[in-house]
Amino acid sequence: MILRHLYHNDLAQASYLVGCAATGEALIVDPNRDIQQYIDLAAREGLKITKITETHIHADYVSGSRELAAKTGAELYLSKEGTDEWQYDFAEESGAILIGEGDVIKVGNIRVDVWHTPGHTPEHISFLVTDTAGADRPMGIFTGDFVFVGDVGRPDLLEKAAGYANTMEAGGRQLFQSLQRFKQLDDFVQIWPGHGAGSPCGKALGAVPQSTVGYERLFNWAFQYENEDEFVNGVLADQPEPPVYFAQMKHVNKVGPAITSELRDPIMKGLPDIETALTAQQPIVDLRPGDKYASGHIPGTFNIPFEKGFVIWAGWLLPYDRPFHVIVDQQHIDAVKHELRMIGLDTLESFWSPSIVDEWKAAGNELGQVKQVTVDQVDEIGDVQIVDVRGATEHADGHIPGTQNIPVGYVGEKLQEISSDKPVVFHCQTGRRSAIAASVAAAHGRTDIYNLTGGFSAWEQAGREIESSREAATAAS
Repeated sequence: MILRHLYHNDLAQASYLVGCAATGEALIVDPNRDIQQYIDLAAREGLKITKITETHIHADYVSGSRELAAKTGAELYLSKEGTDEWQYDFAEESGAILIGEGDVIKVGNIRVDVWHTPGHTPEHISFLVTDTAGADRPMGIFTGDFVFVGDVGRPDLLEKAAGYANTMEAGGRQLFQSLQRFKQLDDFVQIWPGHGAGSPCGKALGAVPQSTVGYERLFNWAFQYENEDEFVNGVLADQPEPPVYFAQMKHVNKVGPAITSELRDPIMKGLPDIETALTAQQPIVDLRPGDKYASGHIPGTFNIPFEKGFVIWAGWLLPYDRPFHVIVDQQHIDAVKHELRMIGLDTLESFWSPSIVDEWKAAGNELGQVKQVTVDQVDEIGDVQIVDVRGATEHADGHIPGTQNIPVGYVGEKLQEISSDKPVVFHCQTGRRSAIAASVAAAHGRTDIYNLTGGFSAWEQAGREIESSREAATAAS
């Protein structure tokens, strides 16, 4: 048996190739939209992709299953579990083979048993893998978003992100029951999850790529519960805010993603075009480093640096229903386009080189700025409103007294909730997220804004006062 692990760092997303060396066949599990990587990998291993499947209708990236099957001619296997609303709309059109509990996929000498493992989503399935050439017991299981290293898939996403009311408690109970069966697997069975640390699909995912049933039984917090009600309360507590683009991903992956080869590439434009786009209120995101944007930017643009975390914040802040544009070096535009398409942001229309900022200024236009302040300099500003743009759980664990908590992804839509009669200091843990938040406020016309360099970490290190909502709640009770 040949097993290969592929990983997208920004999405913290894993997909897999499992192949039979004897027959040259390969199965791809949970492919993303970058389908060429699977074709190239199979070729390097001397394998042919004959089967493709996925564990569920994904919410955090665009699935590549449909496009990869069309490109390679491989058989496409999709879940038939869950009620009618959880079925793939494109399954019949794509000639997909519907699978569920008890079904078996054969990949040469590799046997893949299908388990229905609902909880994260109703249609979720997992794949138990046995190399029948040398064993009669399973080696491992592809768990998708069911079981992670150190965590389990959150059951609240359908309700919080996709708008399916009254589903998270029921999902939590389904997840508990799925885990009871999972616990009966042998200790040596390996766990090959769909995500790692940094994914919003859970709250405590580990950074190592795989684990075993025995290890997780001992150390995964979710395996310590024997009472269903207590488990449900535990799994729903302290989950991070789900990115707003998750609802769009659920829809795209259910109805069928667009074929990337049919999408238009962005074109480079000049100074008059940026004025046209701003007038039309089409979003323009400046991908330069945060300090470059802060020291001088075109008013009306906002900043997401093209670095680690870019694609997640793009999903939070960019629209799916109208054109948008970027400011980035031409040498990086293909990489930017590729990353945006991973989460279905297909309406990138045009781009400008960073030199457009100098051209804007040379044409007699003012540049915007976001002032950077240290902890000590906050006092010098006077009466300010401090806005904490970290997640609600982070804020509850410890925060600057009197701060307003608005997670960065919500700053644009909640800007009217921030005081307009005093300067605003944005902060996060280290200063990176708050720089993005401040740029969003700047794009909406706020000029009296500051970014706290070093963030909450610098505030703590300076020995300044902090408070905890959790401690206050415990004292009150």
